[in-house]
Amino acid sequence: MRFPLEDELRSERFRLLETLEGLSDDAFDSGPTLCSEWAPRDVLGHLIGIDYLTGSYLPYALRMHDANRAQAERVRAMPRGRLMEWARHWAANPSLTSRAMAFLTLSDLAVHHQDVLRGLGLTREIPDVVANAILREGVQLSLLLNRRVLAHRLVPTDGGRPLGRGVEVSGTREALGLWLAGRDAVTDELEFVR
Repeated sequence: MRFPLEDELRSERFRLLETLEGLSDDAFDSGPTLCSEWAPRDVLGHLIGIDYLTGSYLPYALRMHDANRAQAERVRAMPRGRLMEWARHWAANPSLTSRAMAFLTLSDLAVHHQDVLRGLGLTREIPDVVANAILREGVQLSLLLNRRVLAHRLVPTDGGRPLGRGVEVSGTREALGLWLAGRDAVTDELEFVR
């Protein structure tokens, strides 16, 4: 059975692996990302953990940051070759839960891929479905974290409909989504109209 966005989820996972495979060992192990405490390998550990380490969430109840940190720490000492081998299996074989919830898991994956790229000063061409996913994740996270989405009218300059009301902020779907998700490094890419 195929779920909506399942193929896009796999494709974005493989695009992330392509990014990671192109990094030096130093950049992979300790390079900066927009997730301030995490290197690219930690981001990958978190993303893999969503599929394979879901039991690690249970002891943390609603403390998601602690659970995410624990997932990243579990793979920190793993040799890069072994971690990337596991990642290739993860990319090709998403868990049933991740496939069924691809609407959400693609969004989280897409934001974290940008966290790695932007942290290292890299760019890529972002497919439309991924740009939409980044914006969607930003809206969802903003409702939980900073409420920016409730005080702003979001105007995507690269497609999509405006959303919300309040102070108008315009930019690409990627920049809007990252900003809503708390990645303030993209603020200069946005235009605020009062």
